[in-house]
Amino acid sequence: MKYYIIAGEASGDLHGSNLMKALFEEDTTADIRFWGGDLMQQVGGTLVSHYKERAFMGFFEVIKNLSKVLQFIKFCKEDIQQFHPDVIVFIDNSGFNLRIAKWAKQQHFRTHYYISPQVWASRSGRVYDIKRDIDKMFVILPFEKEFYQKFDYEVTFVGHPLIDAIGDRVQVDIWEFRNQYNLDERPIIAILPGSRKQEITKMLDVMLSIIDDFSDYQFVIAGAPSQDFEFYNQIIGNKKVAFINNKTYDLLSVSHAALVASGTATLETALLKVPQVVCYKGGFISYQIAKRIITLKFISLVNLIMDKEVVTELIQNDFTKECLKTELSKILAPNQRKKLFLDYYDLEAKLGGKGASKKTAISIVNDLKTTS
Repeated sequence: MKYYIIAGEASGDLHGSNLMKALFEEDTTADIRFWGGDLMQQVGGTLVSHYKERAFMGFFEVIKNLSKVLQFIKFCKEDIQQFHPDVIVFIDNSGFNLRIAKWAKQQHFRTHYYISPQVWASRSGRVYDIKRDIDKMFVILPFEKEFYQKFDYEVTFVGHPLIDAIGDRVQVDIWEFRNQYNLDERPIIAILPGSRKQEITKMLDVMLSIIDDFSDYQFVIAGAPSQDFEFYNQIIGNKKVAFINNKTYDLLSVSHAALVASGTATLETALLKVPQVVCYKGGFISYQIAKRIITLKFISLVNLIMDKEVVTELIQNDFTKECLKTELSKILAPNQRKKLFLDYYDLEAKLGGKGASKKTAISIVNDLKTTS
């Protein structure tokens, strides 16, 4: 069978790579063509476009780059037509994928979606477009199935793929890790400022501003694979902070606490049982638009899944040196850490266990067999 997969950003590349592994296991003759990243490319298949080429963040940033976005959409449609897959699998990345899905359904391609767009966060009317354009939806958050049922749309909850990604990793020896990256014996506080230039630029400087107030700890920046050290170094300057690129799970596994940009990383940090402060600061225009259309009580996946405040969220004007210093001090205190750990274990239990990629791949392949 021929599979066309479209993923964006580092998280989509991770989940796409695990889905591809499972598809190759279920269908040994699979021919996969994809939009993704390095991890998907390592699995096999044919890379069409790297997500680094399409890393636009926020409403205003997308508008600024609208001509590029339209060019990518046009090229994607042409490439799909030429490849003529048996199924198109969309992974998150809703702004791009839902546009392609509408066209693909009109062209009578089979359409599956793995990792739902966050229609439960804003513009829920998009569910009607999803019902029209997507043959099968595989969701990874427990509350999503109930959400879609309100619109009379049956979806399949497969569990969260991070359970597999984190559970399958090689355990890290903290002393070997310290030696490898020239770290000292002080407890480590990880800094995860995001993966895109816009968010790193807006958040890293504030995260670094509190280093001198916690001299008993060493701070280490988790570099994203999509950015090079020279970009980070422009912000770091002469601050006393270590930098480790593309080893986020390893770093978190040996960290005492973390400062984390809102996004998938908040859930990854929780599953690795690291106390965290969640941070978010967007461009002024993008934030003002988002504030008016997003109706959620929380922005972090941890709090959304638990439906209560488990981790502190410092959003926009609350994301200051003073607030960050206060909240980090709280999660370094033993009593607060114990409470966080208990909530983290409950969180993991809600996520449905292992095998999300496998379950999704089996369903996709079986669906193609029964409809071919």
